[in-house]
Formats: sequence, C-alpha cells, structure tokens
Amino acid sequence: MRILMQIVVVVAVSWAAGTGVQALGWNWPLTLAGGVLAAVLALLAYGWIVRRTEQREPAEVDWKIAPGALGRGVLIGFLMFVLVIVNIAFLGGYEVRGFGSLTGALALFGFMAAAAVTEELMFRGLLFRLVERRFGTWISLTLSGVLFGFAHFFNPNATLWTSLAIAVEAGFMLAAAYAATRNLWVPIGIHFAWNFAQGGIFSTSVSGQDAPQGLLDGVTSGPAIVSGGAFGPEASIYSLVFGIAVTVAFLWLAKRRGNLVPRRGATAPAATLGA
Repeated sequence: MRILMQIVVVVAVSWAAGTGVQALGWNWPLTLAGGVLAAVLALLAYGWIVRRTEQREPAEVDWKIAPGALGRGVLIGFLMFVLVIVNIAFLGGYEVRGFGSLTGALALFGFMAAAAVTEELMFRGLLFRLVERRFGTWISLTLSGVLFGFAHFFNPNATLWTSLAIAVEAGFMLAAAYAATRNLWVPIGIHFAWNFAQGGIFSTSVSGQDAPQGLLDGVTSGPAIVSGGAFGPEASIYSLVFGIAVTVAFLWLAKRRGNLVPRRGATAPAATLGA
C-alpha cells in the first residue's frame, strides 16, 4: 500500500508538472518560471511522500548537498554533450550558422528543468530505487533503463534504434549515476545539462521533439548514425559511445564505494545505502 501511494503521488505530480509546463506554449517568462516552480514542487512532493510512507528523511534529495551534487551533475552532462557535438561537427554533421534566440533558450531552461526533475523522480527515485531493494542493482538498472528508453518510443521521429540508444546512453547511465552517488541531484544535473545543451545552447532536436531555437543557430545534417538525424544527437553513435563510457565509470565508482546492491538471497556483500 505504501509503495502504491508513492507511485500514485510521484506519477501524478510529475504528469501534472509536465502537462502544465507544456500548456504554457513556449511563452518564455511563463515557461521559465513555471518549469523551475514545477521542478521544486515535484521535489517537495517526493520528499513528503517518502517521509510519510517510509518514515525516513529522503537523503537522496537532501537539499543541503544539492548545490555541490547538482553542480557536478551539470558539469558531467554538459561536457558529455560538448564532446558528442564536437565529434559530430568534425565529420560535418553539425554546423553553427550564427546566433539563435536568447528567449528560446530561457524557455528551454524552464522546460528542461521540469523534465529532468520529474523524469528522474519517476525512473531513478521511484522505479530504480524500489526495484533495487528486492532484485539488486543489476536487474534494476537493466529494467529501469529499458523502460526509460522505450518511454521515448512514441516521440516524433523515434525508432527502435533511438529507444535502444536512450536506454543505454541515458537510462543505464543515469541509474549508474544514482547507484554511485546515492542521491538524485547528480542524475538530475546530468539529465538537465545534457538536454539543455542540446536544445537550449546548440539548437538540436531533443528526443525528436520540436522546440524553440536556442542560443546558437545550429543545424545537423548527414548520415543519421553520425548526426542522429531527425531525432537529434541522442541517436548518434557518439552519444552511445560516450554514454557507455560514463556508465562504466559510474558503475566502477559504485562498486568501489560498496554501493552495488545484491539480489535478495545472493551472497554478495551488503551495500551502503543512502536511499
């Protein structure tokens, strides 16, 4: 019953936040303010339901560690996308034609803040964390990553390849980030910075979705395996390669810290949990 309450509250709040921000129609002051507000309210709702149903302080969203952990996540996500787009540009798959739109970038900032927070609360804070308790880190990482990838299957321009790519480079990676750090701030920061860099700075498509132009007037072209095609750089082989590399790094860190949780009944050493 307690788990059901968590699912209902987190999913309902996340759906309401996402729907509300989308309804603002890219009006930049409203989308910026509404997106940030939706993200904060979703985090507060998550903390409230965890306290109510688990009788504990939600260490995974501890506001005291937010600045440092969020900052590290933002740095990782931004650097990852810069490496991806530089490699795509090197092969002629991305070109900057000039400056884009500051107001478009501000609107995307709010939109991506709400999207990153609500998706991390649902897929890592709820799904990954609860499944991991019973089935361990490896099964939970695989299940939550695959579901995260195929949650994007119905996006515009999505294919089986794009869903598999997102499952591996984002679903697995963000779950590994949570396993390594035992807080949601790092995966939220990575998720936000990756998405915002795509749309808000370099003006590429984010998961196939239409959006206003970001800071740069940039265009992608050429083979989809390089540029990602109409779906955006997330479908590029470069995103997959860098996503796998960061996933392996986080899993190594999780193992080193003793944060890999064994399946119930397994004989592996217990993990140190912060969630």
